[in-house]
Amino acid sequence: MSKTSDRFNLFEGLKALSDASFPKKCTSCGRRFESAEEFIRQTETAREGISGLKSTQDDSDRPIVELFRNCLCGSTLMDCFNDRRDLSHPGLRRRKLFGQLLNMLQGKGMSASMARVELIKILKGEPSSVLAKIGIETQKL
Repeated sequence: MSKTSDRFNLFEGLKALSDASFPKKCTSCGRRFESAEEFIRQTETAREGISGLKSTQDDSDRPIVELFRNCLCGSTLMDCFNDRRDLSHPGLRRRKLFGQLLNMLQGKGMSASMARVELIKILKGEPSSVLAKIGIETQKL
């Protein structure tokens, strides 16, 4: 594969992974949260002294945890956290894409663990000097 097609494949794969879960938006004020970390960092506990976490089940009876937070505008927001192994059709597609990206990087001589760390960095919006060294630009991601 050429460097240009590697860049395209990496960009498309990472874009598909991140598009699936964030950003989230406050329906009251329009504030956007680009990641779960940003959602937690830029909101407040819904009620003082209470974690805001509620254990429940999804429509398929799988356990999930709901997190209630207050936006800075005062609106109560909720995000769901479930088993990281999302077995829905979109979840399986994201896992497949992530696996393909891992395989691509391993094909370039990178260990599976290093490839995973570098892909997660990119998904979090962090730079990857390791990917840059092998000719894969990620600045546009």
